[in-house]
Amino acid sequence: MPNAFVDLVPEGGLKLTPRHYSYLKISEGCNHRCSFCIIPSLRGDLVSRRVDAVLREAEKLVHAGTKELLIISQDTSAYGVDTRHETRQWKGRDVRAHMTDLARELGQLRTPDGATPWVRLHYVYPYPHVDQVIPLMAEGLLTPYLDIPFQHAAPNVLKAMKRPANEAKVLDRIRKWRDICPDIAIRSSFVVGFPGETEADFDYLLQWLDEAQLDRVGAFRFEPVEGAAANDLPGAVPEEVKEERYQRIMEKTAAISAAKLAAKVGRVLPVIIDEVGEADEDGSVGATARSQADAPEIDGNVFLRDVGEGLQPGSILNVLIEDADEHDLYGVPHIQG
Repeated sequence: MPNAFVDLVPEGGLKLTPRHYSYLKISEGCNHRCSFCIIPSLRGDLVSRRVDAVLREAEKLVHAGTKELLIISQDTSAYGVDTRHETRQWKGRDVRAHMTDLARELGQLRTPDGATPWVRLHYVYPYPHVDQVIPLMAEGLLTPYLDIPFQHAAPNVLKAMKRPANEAKVLDRIRKWRDICPDIAIRSSFVVGFPGETEADFDYLLQWLDEAQLDRVGAFRFEPVEGAAANDLPGAVPEEVKEERYQRIMEKTAAISAAKLAAKVGRVLPVIIDEVGEADEDGSVGATARSQADAPEIDGNVFLRDVGEGLQPGSILNVLIEDADEHDLYGVPHIQG
């Protein structure tokens, strides 16, 4: 069973993805020492791949048919810290091993038919330089999507987790990101029932979520991981309290998601096709797709009707959104008049 604190990619692994999307790992290990996590003891400190090697692999994947690149690591924002952001030559220019340089270069990739592939950034810690990639999203060079592992918002809990406690500044930055790129989707995950979490801490988290209005949220009940420092912390939260808080955070985030998705009804959005169904008795064909706000396996879907024949997984097309629920959208291919 996948461990939410260790596994970064779907259970199927890196090589079993459909041809139209690919995971691209840019580093291994982590320099953080979060009290609930054992990645550093399993995989060591951060070790970044050479930037030219990453870009070469990305280019090969796109030329081979990948329409969507999912950039992963244990800490994407720290890419290159271990090499002091060494510079390499790529396409006749100097490129640093740095998240902003890498993002800019990935935005220059083109598919064989000249289209810009979708490029998603996962596991991004909100360091100050993350602000520099938002304009690239506004320009259409990067997919307007950030996966940021906030884990909590209450300062006391963040301190116990040994994570940065700058939740107020993060809210200001989220507002600025949305000013620059209104369609940016922000996903995150949160742990409830962490040792020492009080009812006041949990209420603080719920209020923070009201302010942040995150697009996609996953939540996990705290579970001890063998070897993690958090196991020895005082103030264990009873299982029934964990469950009650888990249900409350899921109810809160589902309501936020439903409202944000309802606001998309009537809009025309680009989607990428994941699966095309069989024709029904009337000859109508449906398809399962995702919007730019939806990473595969972890986010929602866009369910399409009347897609016509010949549509293939990996096709990107504009669709008219007709309906929405708490997690998914429903639409039809948009025919320009």
